[in-house]
Amino acid sequence: MRYDVDFLVIGTGIAGLTFALKVAEFGRVAIVTKKDAAETSTNYAQGGIASVFGQFDSFELHIRDTLESGDGLCKEAVVEMVVKDGPKRIRELMDWGVAFTRDHSGELKLDLGLEGGHSQKRIVHAGDLTGHVIEQALLECVRSHSNIEIFENHIAVDLITYSTRVKRGVVTAAHEDLCCGAYVLAVNTNEVQTVPAKITVLATGGAGKVYLYTSNPDIATGDGISMAYRAGALVANLEFVQFHPTCLYHPEAKNFLISEAVRGEGGILIDLQGRAFMEDYDPKKDLACRDVAARAIDFELKKSGDDCVFLDITHKAPDFVRERFPNIYQTCLSFGIDMTKEPIPVVPAAHYMCGGVLVDMDGQTDIERLYTVGETACTGLHGANRLASNSLLEALVYAHRAAEQAVKDLGSINTEVFGDLPPWDPMGTTDSDETIVVSHNWDEIRRLMWNYVGIVRSDKRLLRAKNRIENIQKEIQEYYWDFKITSDLIELRNIAMVAELIIQSAMLRKESRGLHYNIQYPEKDDRFWLKDSVLRQPFVG
Repeated sequence: MRYDVDFLVIGTGIAGLTFALKVAEFGRVAIVTKKDAAETSTNYAQGGIASVFGQFDSFELHIRDTLESGDGLCKEAVVEMVVKDGPKRIRELMDWGVAFTRDHSGELKLDLGLEGGHSQKRIVHAGDLTGHVIEQALLECVRSHSNIEIFENHIAVDLITYSTRVKRGVVTAAHEDLCCGAYVLAVNTNEVQTVPAKITVLATGGAGKVYLYTSNPDIATGDGISMAYRAGALVANLEFVQFHPTCLYHPEAKNFLISEAVRGEGGILIDLQGRAFMEDYDPKKDLACRDVAARAIDFELKKSGDDCVFLDITHKAPDFVRERFPNIYQTCLSFGIDMTKEPIPVVPAAHYMCGGVLVDMDGQTDIERLYTVGETACTGLHGANRLASNSLLEALVYAHRAAEQAVKDLGSINTEVFGDLPPWDPMGTTDSDETIVVSHNWDEIRRLMWNYVGIVRSDKRLLRAKNRIENIQKEIQEYYWDFKITSDLIELRNIAMVAELIIQSAMLRKESRGLHYNIQYPEKDDRFWLKDSVLRQPFVG
């Protein structure tokens, strides 16, 4: 089956939906999402969007905070561009129906929160369900647009490039290339469809599920990063995995994040004895950046042998806590924890990929007609450590810029290259009755990444991880060639690829900076490592 479009958007978070809305007046848009359209990392984002609206705030302060958090690796031109465009993009969201929380002054001003690493209150939010409110508003706009079609329960397998040589539908990439669309698996029928597109956009989110403990939803399996790398695109800075310091620690709580905003509103990290420990690690104490807070908690847990630390906001008025954090309050209460009366048990968990597919300031990869936006991209905004609530901001700004450039590109495309794209060829594969292979490898990858490539790393741990992932990759590749693909196999293939890339990137960087901490190289090395870690798949002619 073949389905031709002008714009193919893979992913339905804030970046993908924003891009789709902006280009829909200029061509036919197909949006592919592997679950329900609302099942995205955006939908689970609690905190908000960092942007300058406050009386005492300024672009210069936001830029400074972002650069400081990024620990030397931010691209200053990118930071300035994103920060200065932020207020305009947020007003656009409001025009699309996003109802952000207002303050109590009666003047309809936005209520601005404070989070770790920020010097001023600048977090625009919708209670503590910001992402959900944004997701619902954007989906409503997209679904009402006649030129956009959403394909739920469809998972992209691989990109199609002009130089594609088909062997069971797998792409062999040339390094100067043109993207022509993607092969897409319809999960319900298990049929692979060919989707030619003049412009293809990867907006698949991050890769938190590569780790055993993560705040991310199950969809975060690094699909866009893996597909782009296999197609020959550059990827960068994948060693910088942000571990959120505070995920709820409870045997029945899966992936529930305790927002950065709780610390921003006065929450204090304490150990089992009630001792506040962040002053031992940073002058900002509990408002330290996430990399510092996560390493501090990791160190405290290794020192004490305890299972978790605690986030205490019981000193604030109960009515304030319930009003400011209604979702967190109710969720904690459902697990028997009243955050107005007792501290919340928390642990770090994999949260955000600061690296990704390398793009320019318009979201373009080095493969022509292939754009990447949102967490899938490495733009240069975050550097070695993302400042809290800069992620949704980046997604908005880059979706806007990518849409503007993509519309310009549309008129200059030679449509002849789309005429003879090869269909997917299963080449005699059979159905598999050995699903244990998929589930076992999935579990092994996530455990080895958590144990060996986590918050604190060492050369020995990274080497062990490298050896193990290479063996797993061989097993997955054999399985992939022998059996018909399924959504589970596609996701396994992708997390294995991302795991290998994270390990390779971490082994390259012989220093500690931002989110990457190696006990063999505990100091920063600006002389040799004030640069991106860039990887590309070796070309096989």
